[in-house]
Amino acid sequence: MIWWDRVERLLIGVLGACALAVGVFQVAGRYIDPRLAFPWGDEVVVYFTIWAIFIATSQLVRTDGHVRPDLVLRMLPPQGQRWVECFNCCVAIAFCIGLVWCGYRIVSDSYALGERSITGLGFPMYLYYAALLVGGALMLFRYVIRLHRYLFRFDAATMVIGPNLDH
Repeated sequence: MIWWDRVERLLIGVLGACALAVGVFQVAGRYIDPRLAFPWGDEVVVYFTIWAIFIATSQLVRTDGHVRPDLVLRMLPPQGQRWVECFNCCVAIAFCIGLVWCGYRIVSDSYALGERSITGLGFPMYLYYAALLVGGALMLFRYVIRLHRYLFRFDAATMVIGPNLDH
């Protein structure tokens, strides 16, 4: 799992850095010399940012960063917390399956239609929409792993999920 985390964090960092670099170049170009700014720069920043965000959703699952009723959850006894977490994982898995399915449909339709961005870049939109599919799949895998750990490796005495293989 360590390699998976490292690859995700590396991709998030690279995509974020690329978005920042293009954005800075765009802004500087507009103020220093408008000829330096290219018309599709803002579009590229959006593509990099969206991909980074959807990859980061997997890391949020790993670190308990997604929205959940944490205050209510912590007032329950350990076994209650365990089953609420299992329920949360099941709902999240169903949601992620829907995300993957819809993402697949959007990507395949966009690819079949040959959809491209309206700027001079003419970026193939299926690559942009694939962020939904990839992000949903990464979250799905993380939630399945999380559910497995709550079901089979939960220690109620310490409120810890078995040996942590993530770190």
